[in-house]
Amino acid sequence: MTQDTIRRTSQRVASAALAAAFTSIASAATPGTIAPDITAVDANGTTVKLADQRGRFVVLEWTNPDCPFVQKHYDSKNMQALQREWGAKDVVWLSVNSTREGHSEYRSGTQMGEWMKAQGGAPRHVLIDGRSAAGRAYAAKTTPHMFVIDPAGRIVYAGAIDDKRSANPADVRTAKNYVTAALNEAKAGKPVSVASTTPYGCSVKY
Repeated sequence: MTQDTIRRTSQRVASAALAAAFTSIASAATPGTIAPDITAVDANGTTVKLADQRGRFVVLEWTNPDCPFVQKHYDSKNMQALQREWGAKDVVWLSVNSTREGHSEYRSGTQMGEWMKAQGGAPRHVLIDGRSAAGRAYAAKTTPHMFVIDPAGRIVYAGAIDDKRSANPADVRTAKNYVTAALNEAKAGKPVSVASTTPYGCSVKY
């Protein structure tokens, strides 16, 4: 076997292993599976561990202030209303920014905290995932990308926030909100009728 053949074989093996790893990660964050545990520091410098939230419903919201689709849901006050409504019902809402450190759209904890405050947001924590570990653990694709986790730590919904795949704030009024539907059904002890959808928005800046 020539050195060139060995090199090409090694590249194919490495590529296959990488693809398998990403497939494994993606499949680990699908409805019906246990949610991958994540640990991140929030905008106030507090370490937050997802496993510590067992016993409560949790919503994960991937966000990026520079994304027009995120702006749609914050400019319309839709996201803040959801955060307040479900926070009042003991749902732990975690907003996650997985934009990598060094990217032009990366924001520090202080910057994310100031932005969320200016928006009037009310998540339990704003997580700063500057090395994108949490985003990759969930294979988060877009901002927003939403996950609902039940008190047993199982994912019951993953996907888009709603069925209006646009950046127009006016569309929020007539949209079917998948997160609200999933929480209402799951909290009532019912199966989630729409457990998975394709997320829409800006790509997560890994």
